[in-house]
Amino acid sequence: MKLWVMIVACVGQVLICLPANRLRAEEESGPSFRIEQWVDQVLPQVLQDYVHLHQNPEVSFREEQTSQFVAQQWRAAGFEVTQGIGGFGVVAVLENGAGPTLMLRTDLDALPVTEATGLPYASTRTVETESGTRSGVMHACGHDLHMANLIGVARILSQHRDAWQGRLMLIGQPAEERGAGAAAMLRDGLFSRWGKPDFAVALHCESATPVGKVAVSPGYSLANVDSVDITVKGIGGHGSAPETTVDPIVQAAQLVLDLQTIVSREIKPQEPAVVTVGSIHGGTKHNIIGDQCHLQLTVRSYSDQVRQHLLAAIKRKALAVAQSYRAPEPEIRVSEGTPALRNDDALTARLVTRFRQTLGEDNVLPMAPVMGGEDFSRYGLAGVPIVMYRLGVISQERLQRYAELGQSPPSLHSAEFYPDAEPALQTAMVSMVAAALELLPPQ
Repeated sequence: MKLWVMIVACVGQVLICLPANRLRAEEESGPSFRIEQWVDQVLPQVLQDYVHLHQNPEVSFREEQTSQFVAQQWRAAGFEVTQGIGGFGVVAVLENGAGPTLMLRTDLDALPVTEATGLPYASTRTVETESGTRSGVMHACGHDLHMANLIGVARILSQHRDAWQGRLMLIGQPAEERGAGAAAMLRDGLFSRWGKPDFAVALHCESATPVGKVAVSPGYSLANVDSVDITVKGIGGHGSAPETTVDPIVQAAQLVLDLQTIVSREIKPQEPAVVTVGSIHGGTKHNIIGDQCHLQLTVRSYSDQVRQHLLAAIKRKALAVAQSYRAPEPEIRVSEGTPALRNDDALTARLVTRFRQTLGEDNVLPMAPVMGGEDFSRYGLAGVPIVMYRLGVISQERLQRYAELGQSPPSLHSAEFYPDAEPALQTAMVSMVAAALELLPPQ
């Protein structure tokens, strides 16, 4: 039975009856406008924060100065801040009366990519990679915008505590690009020390969606991601006498082709799956047959059943090729596994409704699942209802120009990727503050 609110109008004896949800919608036309005003007030400082973060990127597991900067901003906003969780992770908590706990997350790390945007504030940082080479460092995945957004959201919600009630928990997560930061923070007691939140929400930049829009859908949105290293073994020798050797490069060539049949002939067409050989290295010289060849694979899926099938099939194919060549058994190592991200159905529906009220119907799009990975999924597997939504960050004018040139906009992880920061941050903060007000309503 619907709850009805009765308002007596002092015009004759007219009795006006309005549904409570309609009253709420009318009342919230004001708060939505107020959110935009709040965002406008903090935007100049947030843009400065964004530029600082963009110019000073740090790669996974080395986010020391980045985490320090984020922690300082959250502490200045009135949060109780703890650093060094799961590496350089940061946890900030603001208590504001009895109510649910909402966790908002940003990632901290950048990528070993040399920036080619031509921006006046482009990163000039470099880093020595694990392979010993020198590389530029760049926020090519938008984590600088994610951080600046959550700094702004922290300031807004701290300044307007009368608009919400409950417990706000912010986390700055390291090593998202390596799929390791969420697991590290959970192992370090994120939920046992600060309690398990009732909801967890995050956003991520999207280069193909126009600025001013967000995209979100229930269910699977990002994939299981596994990295597989295979070292094919052989018996080396002279290139002129292949009969005295067991050639690992020929084995590897056959294995590359055999791996392609896993998805096409073993997985249902309705089940998304990817097996890609991204790297192959073997041999040293024209006339030398080496004794090994190294392959690196990325493997993507959604369901656990398909994930296990893919990994088992890769091992089976590698062993079969080695046996057919009378070769030693290959070494197979699976690493950097990130579980698929599944948006909670009920929480997604609730936020979609709020986003439409706040941003407008046309600015909330359905989000098609993609085969990228995100370790934000681990908080969902830990028992927390989660939603990650996508944030459009490229202006319509830029997208139109790319279309006229017959080009796609630079994707995330591209050396040429950059967001239109000011309007993107406006939409980011408006949408995330609206989500917080929806999930932490005043009692």
